Amino acid sequence: MSSSQEQPTTTPASEPHHEPLLLEAPPNNDGQQELQVGGTTVKLDRLGPLVVNSDGTLSRIANWEHMTSIEKERTYRILLKRN
Repeated sequence: MSSSQEQPTTTPASEPHHEPLLLEAPPNNDGQQELQVGGTTVKLDRLGPLVVNSDGTLSRIANWEHMTSIEKERTYRILLKRN
């Protein structure tokens, strides 16, 4: 005959109790901007516009959130001509 011992599943008092980390709520449409392109309104999110590369792939501008408004306007102007 074998004897089995059951171990309690409680945590020892020496282990600290950790609260679960909470995520922030996603922002409302505060980060969206609208741009008029050929009479059509295009909504842009805070990630910035999509860039069509010469090989046809799509990318985004990495530092978009850190750009000033005049830098963003100039970038829009260049991308509208290029894309």
